[in-house]
Amino acid sequence: MDDPSRPNTTIYISGLDVHTVTQTTLSEVFIPFGEITSISLPRPEAPSSTDLHRGFGYVEFEDANDAKEAISNMDQSELFGRVVKVSMARGERREEKAGVGSTVAVWEQEGYAERHGEGVGRDGNGDGDGLDQAEGKGDPMQGLEGLDVAGPKVA
Repeated sequence: MDDPSRPNTTIYISGLDVHTVTQTTLSEVFIPFGEITSISLPRPEAPSSTDLHRGFGYVEFEDANDAKEAISNMDQSELFGRVVKVSMARGERREEKAGVGSTVAVWEQEGYAERHGEGVGRDGNGDGDGLDQAEGKGDPMQGLEGLDVAGPKVA
């Protein structure tokens, strides 16, 4: 899946039973569709978990047509009493795109400094003191230092 010109040969299977489905199970289920090059069942991140995997897996075929055939035959089928979803696996994201769901911080996105001014703090005046002089507003937390009880004042 490293070569972008190569057709996608990896399928994604979700809805797997975490206690009964193994790599051997997936091999037996998907081998009728073609030569399998690899099978992956990502393990749970919690070391205390007793689950064999996270409920999904990947099967990579030698040929893209075999992967398509597996999807058309196995999507929405039942495996150990559970309906599984089978689809093409998404390739690794190579470019970092800006916007919702982005993994790049807003201030690190291209053009942010030009649009919002480089070196400008939260207050918008560039001195970083947190006071917005242009709108005449002070620090909203000012005067709260002596309070030790949360909530409205009782008269």
